[in-house]
Amino acid sequence: MQFMMLVATDAEPDEKPEAPGDIEAWLEEVERTRKRVTGNRLKSKKHARTVRVRKGKLLVTDGPFAETREVIVGFDILECDSMEEAVAVAAKHPMARAGRIELREFFEG
Repeated sequence: MQFMMLVATDAEPDEKPEAPGDIEAWLEEVERTRKRVTGNRLKSKKHARTVRVRKGKLLVTDGPFAETREVIVGFDILECDSMEEAVAVAAKHPMARAGRIELREFFEG
């Protein structure tokens, strides 16, 4: 089963900050166990565009939704046997403490 793991900032991070090297350790583990298919950091929100089509008109807004305090900063595609395993993998990511992680299973077929 494949899962999209969206990595985002959070207005209320954990009090324990991310230690230097934590992300490298997480990447090493998920690469070694072959749980990560691909992933990457994203450019800052100033490079984002929100795209909508309403009543046939294209609406493009700079950045994410203006009301949003949390911003998606990266993604990973995981290969796991279950949602529970994906949660365990995501829980070890440093941004689970400094931000938030959203997991979504891909449709199959």
